[in-house]
Amino acid sequence: MSGFFSRVRHSEQGTAVLELGLAIPLVFVLLLGMIDVGKGFSMKLQLEQVAQRSVEKVMNGQADRSQLDAIKNEAAAAAGVSTSAVTTSAWLECSPTNGGTPTYNYYPNDSGPCANGQVSRRYLRVTINKSFTPMFAVGWAGVDANGNYNLTGATSVRTQ
Repeated sequence: MSGFFSRVRHSEQGTAVLELGLAIPLVFVLLLGMIDVGKGFSMKLQLEQVAQRSVEKVMNGQADRSQLDAIKNEAAAAAGVSTSAVTTSAWLECSPTNGGTPTYNYYPNDSGPCANGQVSRRYLRVTINKSFTPMFAVGWAGVDANGNYNLTGATSVRTQ
């Protein structure tokens, strides 16, 4: 009997299977973590694309800046969030040509022209917020009290 245990103790058969058995759980956890991070990045990119499509409607002439509520509703529907998670803002920037401090007039008070000697620029911004729940409840940086990450997709465009 002692000869059997001596042969087993000095045998190297099966060590590769044992090492693989120890490594597979670690590799599997890393793979699931990469999939989870990829889902989060994908959701953020989708939010940014929805915001960009909303702004493009204004740029293509399908909507104008006075229809901020319609742009907000459409962005919320496309992103699958409530309208309270979407913010739209429009403003008029009046910049002095001599390099002074610009003034900003936000919608609906942005209809007036800039003073003489100032360059006018109109802007539109759409911001969409959405909560992402990861597969694993890991308390890393940026997690709220519920274990979710708050993702934001935003875009701005100069309309004039």
